[in-house]
Amino acid sequence: MSEFILETQGLTKEFKGFVAVSNVDLKVQRGHIHALIGPNGAGKTTVFNLLTKFLPPSSGSILFEGRDITREAPVATARRGMVRSFQISATFPHLTVMENVRIGLQRTLGTEFHFWRSKKSLDVLNGRAMELLESVDLAGFADTVTAEMPYGRKRALEIATTLALDPKMMLLDEPTQGMGSEDIARVVDLIRKVSANRTILMVEHNLSVVANLCDRITVLTRGSILAEGPYAEVSKNPKVLEAYVGSDDINDAHH
Repeated sequence: MSEFILETQGLTKEFKGFVAVSNVDLKVQRGHIHALIGPNGAGKTTVFNLLTKFLPPSSGSILFEGRDITREAPVATARRGMVRSFQISATFPHLTVMENVRIGLQRTLGTEFHFWRSKKSLDVLNGRAMELLESVDLAGFADTVTAEMPYGRKRALEIATTLALDPKMMLLDEPTQGMGSEDIARVVDLIRKVSANRTILMVEHNLSVVANLCDRITVLTRGSILAEGPYAEVSKNPKVLEAYVGSDDINDAHH
């Protein structure tokens, strides 16, 4: 078994002559928390869209656990165990917290498209759903309608619904965006907790979160990899500092 759970080779995406992602060779080590960072417009979300099949690449390949998944459908990639949590909180606002997690768990029953089945047929999933809610500190919110939850708690719920799919690798798109410091601290602790026995690849603008949490960082700029390595090394790279001039100063993460 390779030490790298995910690899890209020469990954490129062009939009009518504009090269959004250019020749990206990414290697994500099994069991690591790996961050993609870079200034706005660097290509981070496009890379995520390529990895999870929401966009087809113009050229290059994507390997997950040694298998070429470049042309695979998004649902097939998710079933292999690579699951994405979205930048905008992607939960059902008018369902309860418990009901949201049960939807994620329905795949284990093979009834995710059986819309005519009684809601009671899902009660068998309640035990596992509650375990997942406990793992993200939401057990006390099980019967709360999701729309009534604070934003930071909704992001925790989104992570719980992602965990319901039993991923080997989670892709988190700006998990702390729009949060105050208390929510950020809670979500950072949560990501660290759920990373046990799985791999996480995350796009994150908050560099203090990256410094605090990640084993390895890949810096993108203008669609290409500028630098890669541990945060302590990357944050001192003159090219990285130059790329961040005029945006988030990378040195702020140390304060």
